[in-house]
Amino acid sequence: MPFRSGHGRPPRGGRPPFVDRSTDRWLTVGGIATSLVFVVVAAASTLAPDGVRHGDWLPLHLLLAGAATTAIAAVAPFFSAASAAAPPADPRVRAAAILLVAGGAAAMTTGVTTGSSSLAAGGGLLFIAGCVALLAASVTPHRRSLTGHRRYVLVTYGAAVSYVLVGASLATLYVAGWAPIVEVWGSIKPAHATLNLLGFVSLMIAGTLLHFYPTVVGARIAAGRPARIAMIGLVGGPPLIAAGFAFGSTPLGIVGAVGELFGAVALAAHARTLWRVRARWTTDPGWHRVTIGSLTLAHGWFILGIAALGGRIVAMGVDPAGWSIDPLLGPLAVGWILQVLLGSATHLVPAVGPGDQATHARQRAILGHVSTSRVCAFQVGTGLLSLGLVTGFPALTDGGIVILSGVILVTIGLLATAVAVGVGRGTERTLVRSDP
Repeated sequence: MPFRSGHGRPPRGGRPPFVDRSTDRWLTVGGIATSLVFVVVAAASTLAPDGVRHGDWLPLHLLLAGAATTAIAAVAPFFSAASAAAPPADPRVRAAAILLVAGGAAAMTTGVTTGSSSLAAGGGLLFIAGCVALLAASVTPHRRSLTGHRRYVLVTYGAAVSYVLVGASLATLYVAGWAPIVEVWGSIKPAHATLNLLGFVSLMIAGTLLHFYPTVVGARIAAGRPARIAMIGLVGGPPLIAAGFAFGSTPLGIVGAVGELFGAVALAAHARTLWRVRARWTTDPGWHRVTIGSLTLAHGWFILGIAALGGRIVAMGVDPAGWSIDPLLGPLAVGWILQVLLGSATHLVPAVGPGDQATHARQRAILGHVSTSRVCAFQVGTGLLSLGLVTGFPALTDGGIVILSGVILVTIGLLATAVAVGVGRGTERTLVRSDP
């Protein structure tokens, strides 16, 4: 059955107006499915030889530029239209954002691993174009909205995309071999990583969680003081940290790290406020346990990752020679970003995907299997991976990867089953409805 909700068509016969969001929902589910493919490939790439994956570079970029950004391109415009109570963006713009980001990430990572600078640079350009389309699709609904969310969405999403345009452009120029960037790449590489990891992916996730997390826990959406502090810190921190590395200013880097930490703590405080007034769900306990547990615990890993970054800047300054992303991979890339991605997908597939109420109930039952074990194992795996990368003990790192890989495979298998159930039922009901 087509999905229809929102506002848009003039009232007829006393019925409330609506907007047909079926295409918007299909695009969202399709983008989530594409992002999960990147997650599987990223996990598999950890088994590749070091010369192929360039250390942590390949799995990290498959996760961030591929999985996380594709998921953001699929989900952010959907929530933007929902929060604005306005019609969604043109589906062609929505589709372009998803395809360009995913295709660009695939081409860029393939180009770097195969040594093809032209393919890598072309992928970078596609990725940048996809981010521009993402911004257009995210802010368009708020041009027609009168809600109070308008300024917050425009500032958060606008800042995040502006940061990634700078960060991705620097990397694209580097892989294209542009001499002025190649010569100073060692100095600006930390700035590139900061703008992409914190300025774009983390900021987009944080901005979306402000209205997605209360939906998951069953609380009223409200932007209080912690939410405002979170956005100020998370918007202002990344460019200061990046500038500190780029210009060799440790005080600037420390100020940025402190601002980012305040933002992460404020975001967790906002989540705690919502947790205290959450609904007491009486159905689908396993499904709720996975979604709420994943999104809640991810806040803690976010704080830990930012604290590790700030501590490193305070202890070692902003010397690029001492820069390493290893201490951030566990808490930020896995505990924060990957956990939010998997938890969000688990919630969204039965919430916005195809199918009727009975189908969605079946999907929730499928996705609630071994819920406690999955959530706990993910935390254990992330902890082992983080300790292994910081201490240099390969056994800890390998153990964490094995546990995380198992959780990822189980979760994606359940998600694939749930999507297949929904697509089959959604197509069947649509065909029945279309019969004369």
